[in-house]
Amino acid sequence: MRTALYGGSFDPIHHGHLILAREAMEQLSLDRVIFIPATQSPHKLTRVPAPPAVRLAMVRAAIAGEARFECDASETEREGPSFTADTVEAWRAKFPGDEFFCLIGEDNVRELPTWRRYDELRGMVQFVVFGRDAYPSHGADEVFVTIDPGVPAPLREMPVIQRRVDISATEVRKRVAQRRSIRYLVPEAVREIIETHRLYQGESH
Repeated sequence: MRTALYGGSFDPIHHGHLILAREAMEQLSLDRVIFIPATQSPHKLTRVPAPPAVRLAMVRAAIAGEARFECDASETEREGPSFTADTVEAWRAKFPGDEFFCLIGEDNVRELPTWRRYDELRGMVQFVVFGRDAYPSHGADEVFVTIDPGVPAPLREMPVIQRRVDISATEVRKRVAQRRSIRYLVPEAVREIIETHRLYQGESH
């Protein structure tokens, strides 16, 4: 089985996340995409996210009805920062016959070498990058992902899913704080959870 692990804060999950996951599923012929909300991203320690249980509920609500989208609560059940290596290791132990992919945004690519147990991770999963306009489309051999200054990695080593989606969690939170509509940016069930829990209303941007 071809399984993609899609981790992140999902604070909140929005239509951009879902569109990219669907695109990855189609382009890579994935059998399933696992959404994994983090308790606290190691790279976003300066901002306190919405409670893990609420973000988990939003993810579950967002993917309801999509047979090949699943949600893993394991990172929200662990204390402290969430490390991808621990999660990947657990999934590989549970499903040793699966081929694993790790979906990441292009904004995370340059930091990859700083991730905990990065060298081990490279052997456990195939990283796949959600690209926007950063990479030229002149054929696979000419598309590169920079994972370290001056060290290009060919597309065959790190595939890029090219899809421009101009929606961000930051934008959603900002609009909520400004009392502006987020309809059509997030699934309706997610919008209702945000309103019920009065999330993001006191944030400054």
